[in-house]
Amino acid sequence: MDETRAAELLETERQQVLALLDEVGVAGDNDRDGANEQGDMADSEESLTDEEQASAIAEGLRLRLAMIERAQQRLRDGTYGRSVRSGEPIPDERLEADPAAELTVDEALEP
Repeated sequence: MDETRAAELLETERQQVLALLDEVGVAGDNDRDGANEQGDMADSEESLTDEEQASAIAEGLRLRLAMIERAQQRLRDGTYGRSVRSGEPIPDERLEADPAAELTVDEALEP
């Protein structure tokens, strides 16, 4: 894959993940506020459940952001587009679908 295209895909996805993290952060703050308000206990429990879900989503987004940042580092290092495990080339089609891919499809499917 062309380095310019790879950098563009990675930065676009990085910006999207950062925006989603901001949204989840605001939603989590609202859920905490709801859990602390007086009212029906079921409402408080629902807010805590929503907060736990938002926390899990945020963790997944942080993991994705870390993957993107590792891919950006590989791009700077000149190793982008190769499996971090085997060094085998990752097909452009896979990188278009997932620009932060670290493994070939076969390696990703291995247990």
